Amino acid sequence: MTLLLMAAGSGSRYGKLKQFDELGPKSEFLLEFSIYDAIKNGFDHIVLVTKKENQSFLSNYLTQRIPSDIKIDVVVQDINDLPKNTAINTERIKPWGTAHAVWSARKVIKSSFVIINADDYYGNEAFLQAANYLKIKKSENAYGLVTYKLGKTLSKFGAVSRGICKVESGKLTSIEEHIKIRENDNIIIDEDSQTILDFDNDVSMNFWICNTNIFDFIENYFRKFLENKDNLKKNEIYLPFVAQEMMSENIITIDAINSDSDWFGVTYFEDKDNAVNLLKSFTLKGQYPSPIWQ
Repeated sequence: MTLLLMAAGSGSRYGKLKQFDELGPKSEFLLEFSIYDAIKNGFDHIVLVTKKENQSFLSNYLTQRIPSDIKIDVVVQDINDLPKNTAINTERIKPWGTAHAVWSARKVIKSSFVIINADDYYGNEAFLQAANYLKIKKSENAYGLVTYKLGKTLSKFGAVSRGICKVESGKLTSIEEHIKIRENDNIIIDEDSQTILDFDNDVSMNFWICNTNIFDFIENYFRKFLENKDNLKKNEIYLPFVAQEMMSENIITIDAINSDSDWFGVTYFEDKDNAVNLLKSFTLKGQYPSPIWQ
């Protein structure tokens, strides 16, 4: 089983490359805890998508730590990695988005795989559910999304963006993006749209279970995206939009898999103390060894 971690972000609100911040009790990166949980549940191929300037560092860092029987691929999200026979004229520097990050790994992933953010913590139980789903899944058109409860994914230090999921009979039917969610006086509101949201709303935290047919779809989606010159300067292709379009075209169905794990992230620098304290607590409880790789 393959785990893909998206580690090419810039951390603009966090103020530094949060993927490589030393949050664990022995200065581990947050992504190492996800890799540990994945390996514990049977994943044997780890793929990281990162920037070119971080590729060698990340490959060397993980190769020295992760068990030698685990395959590791570190690939680059390159702005010049475009669909065949596509030529554009742009001075763009900004990456093409999360769907493009996934597409960047198409040459090293040959079977069903899980996608997560490298700068989020998802919890062992989420990986257990994903592994169990992969073991019983029989159709390449069956995808999964591990969901969390909105109220458990907020930051005390600023607004967050979340994809609110609509689920019917265990199947995802839509994801609605809310870009400025904040909790005030026990009320959760999207300050941009003034929509009141519920603590128990299911949300996507980019924990996807996919098949390799997504690569061809992203390529076609990306090609159409590039045909619109208005997109070339700064617009991006987002993984949830790709998944929703595949679903709306009846190419795939997406099973919603609710997780009870304690998700947390480091959207803002002030979130760091909470992350450090939680990882220390989990380690003291015996959920992780310390150092994590022994």
